[in-house]
Amino acid sequence: MIHIYTGDGKGKTTAAVGLAVRASGAGKRVCFVQFLKNGTSSEIEQLRKLGINVMCAESCSKFTFAMNEEELNDLIEDHDSLIREAGRLISKKQLDLLVLDEFIGAYNKELFDTVNAEKLIALASAEDCELVMTGRNAPESLCSFADYITEMKAVRHPYEKGIPARRGIEY
Repeated sequence: MIHIYTGDGKGKTTAAVGLAVRASGAGKRVCFVQFLKNGTSSEIEQLRKLGINVMCAESCSKFTFAMNEEELNDLIEDHDSLIREAGRLISKKQLDLLVLDEFIGAYNKELFDTVNAEKLIALASAEDCELVMTGRNAPESLCSFADYITEMKAVRHPYEKGIPARRGIEY
């Protein structure tokens, strides 16, 4: 089954983390892959402690709009590598759940080979690997694959009052 957590509200990654923890607790083999993030979010260490395989785009040290061409190319290489490795794990039947966190944003910005990304989605489906994709603005091209689509809607957020993201809450 394929899940999409999208929308402009808080909670997409949090929902994916919750599902990863639940699946791990049930003895399932889980891989949590973060696009557009370098592994410094607060949940990463805890996921690893639970035995969840975590992979991140380590070259992503700032927002993409602030990156130069070389940094963007490095990020694209990292993202393509993450997709290849996730595909390898699925092909070897080593995964029951694959989370692709912030995948939708990277897909929309073409920060990886989208053809290979769509092949990964098809492979997960064919190999009976549960797949979760998170990110804002899920396009129809990805939604067409989904069995579940959950939209998080922002109604109110402290950011509107000038309160910055807080470690352990927003990241």
